[in-house]
Parts: sequence; structure tokens; C-alpha cells
Amino acid sequence: MDATTSGTSSIQYHNIPDQPIPVPTSNRQTRHCFGDAAPGDFPLSANPSIATCSFFRRPAHFAPNHELCLSELAALDMCQKRAIFKPMNFEKREDLKLRCGGSWKLVLRFLLAGETCSRREKSQAIAGPGHSIAVTSKGSVYTFGSNTSGQLGHGTTEQESRPRILRSLAGIRIIHAAAGAGRTMLVSDSGQVYSFGKDSFGEVEYGVQGSQQVNTPQIVESLKDIFVVQAAIGNFFTAVLSREGRVYTFSWGNENKLGHQTEQTDLEPRPLLGPLENIPVVQIVAGYCYLLALACQPSGMSVYSVGCGLGGKLGHGTKTDEKQPRLIEQFQTLNLQPMVVAAGAWHAAVVGTDGKVCTWGWGRYGCLGHGNEDCDSVPKVVESLSNIKAVHVATGDYTTFVVSDDGDVYSFGCGESSSLGHNTADVDAQGNQHAKILSPKLVTSLKQINERVVQISLTNSIYWNAHTFALTETGKLYAFGAGDKGQLGVELVANQTERPTPERVEIDLS
Repeated sequence: MDATTSGTSSIQYHNIPDQPIPVPTSNRQTRHCFGDAAPGDFPLSANPSIATCSFFRRPAHFAPNHELCLSELAALDMCQKRAIFKPMNFEKREDLKLRCGGSWKLVLRFLLAGETCSRREKSQAIAGPGHSIAVTSKGSVYTFGSNTSGQLGHGTTEQESRPRILRSLAGIRIIHAAAGAGRTMLVSDSGQVYSFGKDSFGEVEYGVQGSQQVNTPQIVESLKDIFVVQAAIGNFFTAVLSREGRVYTFSWGNENKLGHQTEQTDLEPRPLLGPLENIPVVQIVAGYCYLLALACQPSGMSVYSVGCGLGGKLGHGTKTDEKQPRLIEQFQTLNLQPMVVAAGAWHAAVVGTDGKVCTWGWGRYGCLGHGNEDCDSVPKVVESLSNIKAVHVATGDYTTFVVSDDGDVYSFGCGESSSLGHNTADVDAQGNQHAKILSPKLVTSLKQINERVVQISLTNSIYWNAHTFALTETGKLYAFGAGDKGQLGVELVANQTERPTPERVEIDLS
């Protein structure tokens, strides 16, 4: 509510001196409402006295609402500080409140959860299939690597071996990026989506090109009426997530695999039907022909899956397809609250609020981290990581990376193209190199850079050689793995096509 129009009070809260908020010390208050707060563990809901002691010492951003308790007022005030909440009008805010469960504390948990799992409005690096994207904390975008379809957005189809800033978007702040085979999508802080490269939202990853190519960023007209905060590119389909936590998908061929029947060239977003119609989603991730959604409900966080179930990657104990989103019930059995979800080509992973890591799907090359190559069709805790607290997970084509709370990085699975960072490989009968690491192994080459790693991104493709990015807390970017298309953004010596150890990319993302 706006204090200038409500007519309920003439108190000028902005004249009250800004003072630090004293937080009572107790064992319960180990996590705070800002920074690295864990979704689903919002302290005000358990201890309203936090708000009671300090709320009116800070400037209010709205007129008093005497129908709300102090903890609700404090939560609303914190919501007002979140970037995607600020532009919302009264009706949209009330709709979001109802959608989240009727409480501003639940709305705040929803907003914080989205920021935590997707690095929204923070620097990020994307290791796409053959090309790469880097977004600075201020929203500038650099692209480099393969450019056969104009997916770098510079107006040409020439390959770039060094990061090149996307000047056509100068003045527009980008908060999220997604990369697919020959395609790039960018999301701005105003909710607009820019796309370039292949012109189809449902094209297969390998094979026929689209009818035309777009080599500069273009606004996706069909999404203009949807405030988008995230995009995900899977094989045969594209998905976007709205500010209100609604999921929309483009295409899926004509087999009705996402709850709607459309053609491959369909450019209209369709709402994801079924259980998620009335449940807010904070993160979406796409793998090979399937989609995972991290949902935020009053009872806690949960994961839904939809699409192709081959290899058990949907997590329901079977290998059958799901045409509508279905709750992965195993997390309740494990008593685990999901915090971050990742979708590889054939397997998936989750980090819980307690720091545990779960994996499931096709376990080839040991990508599930359980010491074998078996398939697991339901989430299973990676026991060999029980001595660390994980905060981030990334998955690719039979490859998994885990980042701990102290910045250490562990990897396991297939290390083809040196993408695991261990600089070791076995040669198979066909002469191909694979580092088959069946259990999590510390990436010592990243530990030696003496920087705290906060994000890992690796190529999620079954057709492209993989490369990996490691982003540090200070905004430094390190790259290793395949670099034959310039996707590493670093110089390779003559006849070298990959880099086995991390090398600094000359770009500052802070």
C-alpha cells in the first residue's frame, strides 16, 4: 500500500533515522532473512519477536495496516526491498500473497528461495553447447564460442574465441541467461525475454536448422504480457517462469507430453497444466526431454517432474513418461527440504536445506556418485558427501559437480574433454578418453586458485563436447574442458582442443 494514497496515516516514516537492527542471539537464529538464508526456514514465522524488537526503528515503505501482526508487517517491508516485487501493483501483490498461502511471510520465503537457487540479479556464467554466456552483477552480457546460428547475438555468424560484450543491449539489465544448441535466451529485470540464434523454441538439438536465424537479440513478442524471471531450454521444448511462479512452455512436438498438444514450430507459451497451476514455482531446469520444477508451498519446498522418464530421471520409481507435473514423493520419505535442483541430460540432483545431496536417473560413468553405474529411479542421498554441507549442484551429460559451503568443489561421472577438472583419463577400446569417477572427488585444481567458488556451470548436451565454468565469490571466472569452438574464452596452444585445468577468463563479472 502506498502511504501517499492510503489516507490512513500522516506519519512520515522516512524521517525516522535509519538504525541497525539488533537480532537476539540464540541457537535458533543461525540463519538470517538476507544473504544465504535457506528457503523454507524463515525465522520470523517461528519467532515473531525478531520483528517486535526492531521493526519501527527502520523507515517503513507503506502506511500502517492495523489488520496485520508485526511479523507480517516486517515480512511485507522486506518484500518491498526485493527487485521483482517492487514494480507489482496492489492487485498483483495480493494475488501473489494468495498464491503463496495467504501470508507475507510465505511471500518473502518464495522471493528469497528464487534468489537463492537461480542467482537472480547476481553474476553468472553459462556453459552452453559450444557457446558460452557470462552476465555481470550489473546486468551486462558477454558471449563467445560457436556462432553458426547467430547465437552470440553480435550480428554475425563468426566464431568468437574471447568474451565479447553484447552492445545491442546496452542500458538493459539482464538478470538471467539460458543457452541451448545454437540458441540463447536472456531475461531482463523488467521481465522481457530476448532470444537469438535458431528461430524455433522446440527444435531438436542436433539436425535440421530452423527456417531462419536471428543474429541479434530480439524481444519474444508472445511473452510481452508475462513478467518472466527465468528461462530453461530443453531438447524439443523451452520453458519460462513468471514472476508469480507460473510455468509456461513452448512446443513439445505433437505428442501431448507437457499437458498440451502443439506443433514443433509453435511460438505461443502454454501454461503448464496440472498440480502446478496453483502452486508457486521458484526454479525450473530442463534436461533431455524433461523438466523439473522447484515449488514453494506453505508446508515446505518440493520438486515436480514432467516429460520423458527414460532412465528413471523423473524420480518416481518408474521409467515411464509423465504428461503433467507429478510430485517427487521420495523427498518426504527422506525428510529432505529441497533448496536447489539441477537437471542433467539423463540424471538429476537436488541440494537440501541441510546440505545433503540427492541424485537419481541414469547412473552411467558414476554420475550419481554412489560408487557404481546403476540407475536409481528415485532420489538417493550421496552418502560419500555426508561430511560436507553442499550449497550448489550442477549437472550435465553424465557429469555432476557439487559446491560446499566453504567453496570446495567435488565432481564425479564422465570426464570426457577434461570437463571434471581432474586431468586424468582412461582410453577405451575405441580410443576415446573418459575419466570414470564413480564417487565424488575434490577438484584440487580449483582449490589451488585460492578463491571461494560459488557457481559451477557445465555443458548439458549429449552431442557437444563438454566444458565447465567455475565462478568465484569475487567475480573471477575460470574455465576448463573442451575449447575447440572458442567456448572457453581462453587462448589454446596449437593443436590443443581442450584445457584439463582451470584457467582464468579475462573478464570481471563482479
